[in-house]
Amino acid sequence: MIKAKKQTLILILGALAAIGPFSIDMYLPAFSVISKDLDADIAKVGLTLSSFFIGISLGQLIYGPILDRFGRKIPLQIGLIIYVIACVSSALSGSIEWLITQRFLMALGGCAGMVATRAIIRDIFPVTEIAKIFSMLMLVMGIAPIIAPTVGGWVLTFSNWRVIFYILATFGFLLLLLVQFFLPESKITDKSVSLNPKAIFESYIKVFKIRKFLLFTIAGGTGMAAMFAYIAGSPFVLMKMFHFSEAEYGMLFGLNAFGFILGSQLNRVFLKHFSSLQISKIATIVIVFLGATLTVNSFFPQPNVFIMLASIFMFLLNLGLLAPNTSALALEPFSQNAGIASALIGTLQMIFGALASVAVSTFHNQTSLPMALTMGVCGLFSFISLTFIKNNPR
Repeated sequence: MIKAKKQTLILILGALAAIGPFSIDMYLPAFSVISKDLDADIAKVGLTLSSFFIGISLGQLIYGPILDRFGRKIPLQIGLIIYVIACVSSALSGSIEWLITQRFLMALGGCAGMVATRAIIRDIFPVTEIAKIFSMLMLVMGIAPIIAPTVGGWVLTFSNWRVIFYILATFGFLLLLLVQFFLPESKITDKSVSLNPKAIFESYIKVFKIRKFLLFTIAGGTGMAAMFAYIAGSPFVLMKMFHFSEAEYGMLFGLNAFGFILGSQLNRVFLKHFSSLQISKIATIVIVFLGATLTVNSFFPQPNVFIMLASIFMFLLNLGLLAPNTSALALEPFSQNAGIASALIGTLQMIFGALASVAVSTFHNQTSLPMALTMGVCGLFSFISLTFIKNNPR
């Protein structure tokens, strides 16, 4: 593939995969404003986030077989159209109930890009390059959690929360144009793929039973769940316990996101010398150690802030090493059914992430222990999953 065309393709796929992070992070600064404007308490505004996560989880399972049946572009375009319409409808919301519903539809539309991205990479690139491509993709995706909250805050300074959704609608429309004119179709229509509910269920079970797929998906999914635990717990830990201001928290959040990006780019260098499995196993060992460090530090009456910040940064850096490799290895067996496999990877990641977030909230005790322990347990599950892989695939 010509280098310029390859870079253009990665930029488009990265932007498609970033729909989720942008749609979540950009409107977070507006929670209190939305609460006042729609006369709803913060808990109800929080349901707009919950409905989005539910939509992403269900939507990915829906798109998997559709992408395998009809190719990648047409389902992707339909999903983006749904996303744009739901964004505009969200901006026009007159009640919190309507916004909750539209956020669900935003997720149903937007997650098409998340599923299609992984499937397209598996279609186009050789198996030996997939981990490297995922690393390049994360360079684009990783920008979202850094700039999205800043953009959302900037919009609120000069306008109102509804403009945030108009910006997201514009982003979706631009992606629709890029898909139409610059994204090649990577899979022809395959009428042998049945859309009968029973056949779809059987296809998912068939994929789920592939041992390597399951183990690598658990390893990557539980690893990424640690990031959800960090996102859920860090506002309290950093702002309430360690008294960082909102601006300082934003800077730390961006710094840790940079750590994740840095890890994904170091992965491209390491892949020249080590296999994806070797890198993944080393990363999980480091993650287990860092999770234990965070947990032990949390037992002290006054946890050390430097140990906390350094451990979180290095934890996320190693997640940047782990995520692209486990995704690539999980997709490796699927020259067919890549859409279904991609959907299952994404859905399981969201389920693991939701469970980690719930754990942090449920066991909240005014300390950093729930966040630290949940991150550590997630890392341990990731490590254990990889110990069952004996061979050394690239």
